[in-house]
Amino acid sequence: MIEFRQVTKRYGEQELLGGVSFRILAGQRIGVVGPNGCGKSTMFGLITGNLQADKGDVQVQSGVRLGYLRQILALGSEEMPLRTYVAEALSELTRMETRIHEIEHRLADPKEQDRAALLEELGILQTRFEHEGGYTRAARAEEALGGLGFAADRLDNPLQSFSGGWQMRAELAKILISEPDLLLLDEPSNYLDLPAVEWLQRYLKGFRGTLLLISHDRYLLNSLTEQTLELYAGKATLYRGPYDTYILERTERQRQLNAQKKNQDQKRKEIERFVERFRAKNTKATQVQSRIKQLEKMETIDLIEDIRTKGRIRLSTPPACGVEVIRLESAGFGYQEGQWLFRDLDLAVQRGDKTAVVGSNGLGKTTLLRILAGQLPLRTGQRTLGHKVQPGFQTQDFAESMSPSATVLQIVREAAPGETEPRLRTLLGGFGFAGNAIEKSVEVLSGGEKIRLAFARLLANPPNFLLLDEPTTHLDIPSREALEQALTEYEGTLLFVSHDVAFVRKVATSILAIAPPGVNRYHGGYDYYLEKLAQANPSPTLSSRTTTAPASGSAKASRQERAARLQQTAPRKRELEALLQKYEARIHALEQEQAELVSSLESGAEMSYAQINARLSAIPEEVEALTREWEKAGTELEAILEIRKQAG
Repeated sequence: MIEFRQVTKRYGEQELLGGVSFRILAGQRIGVVGPNGCGKSTMFGLITGNLQADKGDVQVQSGVRLGYLRQILALGSEEMPLRTYVAEALSELTRMETRIHEIEHRLADPKEQDRAALLEELGILQTRFEHEGGYTRAARAEEALGGLGFAADRLDNPLQSFSGGWQMRAELAKILISEPDLLLLDEPSNYLDLPAVEWLQRYLKGFRGTLLLISHDRYLLNSLTEQTLELYAGKATLYRGPYDTYILERTERQRQLNAQKKNQDQKRKEIERFVERFRAKNTKATQVQSRIKQLEKMETIDLIEDIRTKGRIRLSTPPACGVEVIRLESAGFGYQEGQWLFRDLDLAVQRGDKTAVVGSNGLGKTTLLRILAGQLPLRTGQRTLGHKVQPGFQTQDFAESMSPSATVLQIVREAAPGETEPRLRTLLGGFGFAGNAIEKSVEVLSGGEKIRLAFARLLANPPNFLLLDEPTTHLDIPSREALEQALTEYEGTLLFVSHDVAFVRKVATSILAIAPPGVNRYHGGYDYYLEKLAQANPSPTLSSRTTTAPASGSAKASRQERAARLQQTAPRKRELEALLQKYEARIHALEQEQAELVSSLESGAEMSYAQINARLSAIPEEVEALTREWEKAGTELEAILEIRKQAG
């Protein structure tokens, strides 16, 4: 379907693609990964024809219907009602409908001479229109819009009445319902909240075309893709499997190349010593020439860098505080008189809690964080801060308070004057500021770099109560993983908003869900929260707006509903079963390794006792962590099996 042949693309002196070649077949689902600025969006531009290669050839199968979600929204249609704008994605159906109306208008004229031919064409068009979903396209548009978070009472509002982020959601809905042969998605989750990300994942699971997905969202990459295309240092490499598999294969490939390079370097040194030693001896001339030819024939082994190494983010121990960090009592807030985001809210946050605030955009997640941080006053009720609690609040506009002339290093040094420079460099490396980048002034940084720096400044001397609003925005995957690890080990209290499912799953130990009619607390991680939602709503659908309950006397409708339940839960059931097998195999392997190490100690074989003892200490921790994950997966699987049992 797509083929790149020795494609080169430059921007000034920077070579984004340097003679890359790869082929993508119809039906493949590929995640496109690589550091920011490596050429991922440029590759999409070459596929769509919006950009032209400097060298080489880009071939796209003719006649392919293409859907492309880009980071910048195209202008036009701003005055069109939202529902109409999305439904018009089905342009062929629109043309058929227009022609049907034209024929019906002509048939209404008693003087029409071509009545027989028009009736025949009308019958054909109406059959096609019905077969291709013409009568349900409005419902399909509503389903996509509802799944992506649009309120039902705003579907007829003009597109221009929505913010840029919501317009991007509308564009995504339009592309999805057009059902293209080739779907190019460039960071589709950037403007989505967690419910919308979950809906998008379920929708794309059923997409039957070819999918190319650029994303820093590991949840989407792992659940939706089957291969991974890495763009790095001007090269393109296709790996088997989704993101996690790609990382394992890349790490193994890196290890093998390092070993090959080491062996080759050793062999090269031996040959060079031989040549140098016997070059002047006539009796060794033949052997010397043979060795020289060996050197000339040696292929260059190009090592690959470890793209995951961003430096570990190490947070200082925060100051001690009371057991109860903050309390809201009978709290109420709204921006306009008579309109409440929440009322009569009672909430207590305990020391050490790591809580993710989830819910659709517009329901007040960021507002709640601002109230807890003391930046917004309550309209009713009381906010009480705990003993010696020091809140630290990070928002997307937090970066604007930095001095434009200060350097990156100066910014974090001012926040933590007692820290050593190596420690500050390590912290900055975790946020993508390595080497000479720490000497850049704030005024030359991009918007994303400023946000990352502001976040590093906050964590250089962390308070004991962190409130973070979308902390992973503008972070690539290695930086997200480094931040995950740091916040998991953070000894203070954390409350955060994020649309990154993998990040929430890793960091949160409890969930605060904002959804009409109120705020609910779940004392467990993200998977526990999903389990409770599934129990409360055992028949989830992609859109509650377009779902109708079957009539009580309709056996056919009941069968269809049961089939829908089974179909919706099947992909997750397979994922969980595979996860359980994986965890069980890994636990068994660790237990076997432990037994072998104990046996080695008892036999007195020659070995490093320090290394074995260290490994024996580490294995139980690994087994315990895997067992926890196994239990989570098992609990979720049991819930799904119960749903399927009820549906069966």
